[in-house]
Amino acid sequence: MTKSGEALRQLERLRALCAIYPETSERLSHGEPTFFARNRVFVMFDDHHHGADRIAAWLPAPDGMQELLIGSNPDTYFRPPYVGVKGWVGVVLDRTTDQDLAAHVHQAWLHVAPRTLQKSFTARG
Repeated sequence: MTKSGEALRQLERLRALCAIYPETSERLSHGEPTFFARNRVFVMFDDHHHGADRIAAWLPAPDGMQELLIGSNPDTYFRPPYVGVKGWVGVVLDRTTDQDLAAHVHQAWLHVAPRTLQKSFTARG
């Protein structure tokens, strides 16, 4: 499936944020670009998944964060299908700033990256 110009722009925005983390890889999972810290998913791209009306990112979140974000801004944040029951949060990409998205990606990476990988990241500054 060919992505629209907006989907490609949002995907490149997300790629740039994910690329700063060591040992990050990208591959298709469930038909969408997905970012891994070693072998653990920390960001899934959502280009109108199952006909949804949005381009978004799905990210694992610390306990309680999903409810807090959705409660504070339900136009930007949502409970994604499948992984939402595990505390993941969806972020509508055209409704979030680069700074907020970077913070969410960072938190998601910290949530899943092995401690040794986290140490190598903080050691390099």
